[in-house]
Amino acid sequence: MKRTPSIRVSPQNTKTVDEQTEEFLEFLGEGKNYSLQTIKAYRQSLEQFRIFRPGLGWSDATADDFRAFLFELMKNNLSRATIRLTFSALRSFFNYLTVRNHVSANVLKLVSLPKLEKKLPQFLTIPQVSLLLDQPTVKTKSKQAPQWMALRDTAILELFYSSGLRLAELVSLDVRDLDPIGETVRVMGKGSRERIVPVGRPALEALSQYHHQANIQSGPLFLNKSRKRLGNRSIWLLLKNYVRAAGLPATLSPHKLRHSFATHLLDNGADLRSVQSLLGHASLTTTQIYTHVTTERLKRAYDAAHPRA
Repeated sequence: MKRTPSIRVSPQNTKTVDEQTEEFLEFLGEGKNYSLQTIKAYRQSLEQFRIFRPGLGWSDATADDFRAFLFELMKNNLSRATIRLTFSALRSFFNYLTVRNHVSANVLKLVSLPKLEKKLPQFLTIPQVSLLLDQPTVKTKSKQAPQWMALRDTAILELFYSSGLRLAELVSLDVRDLDPIGETVRVMGKGSRERIVPVGRPALEALSQYHHQANIQSGPLFLNKSRKRLGNRSIWLLLKNYVRAAGLPATLSPHKLRHSFATHLLDNGADLRSVQSLLGHASLTTTQIYTHVTTERLKRAYDAAHPRA
């Protein structure tokens, strides 16, 4: 295979490879305000390539060198997401070198990366959802937790599944966002996009009982023991406790309740545009992944039931 011509360093540049790398990482921290964890990931990506091509200066690296590096990562069975993150760091680095005239062009632009795998969202069956939603009542009887907190937990789980909210959306809800008469909740989603979402009767009843018992009239919808807004981590942990108590998969997260919400709607005849609106997706493409889930279930049912499948 013909080797792509290398890109040479500009005559005025005398920086070594190490200096260029450290200068770039310092720029990420001070100029871009990147987190220490992100900077560490960028450093690892750059060092991976230097280990693969020891002694090769950045200005001498060609597109063919990076293609060889790509194939090496793929041979090591790394996920496509990991590979793309590694090359994202390298591309950012070469953009930086190009802007500062350390190299004449970004050779990474000539390297095509594998597309991300499309992962189907995980979801619970309807009986599994029912089992999970019953857990706050079960744990209250066994551990004698304060009544209003158990009612709060029930209301949280019911609202998650009833309205398909994101964790951040649920945490930020105030009492005024809930309309019990109209049976809806006002949600502020991604990109500050507001939407009105229906709330089912079981969720409304759970919220009403919680409000009455906790004597909540205004302010945050869900409170902690100190009667301040319940945080993301607290809700995540209470869900994990109920998942464990119900004997459900430990990987269950608040977002998987959202997946279950969307999947069950489509399974029962809801149209894709309506589900998109309920989920607050800006693009229909994002919602379409749930059609793959339901199609796979239909195929399995067909294979199991049809005599000539």
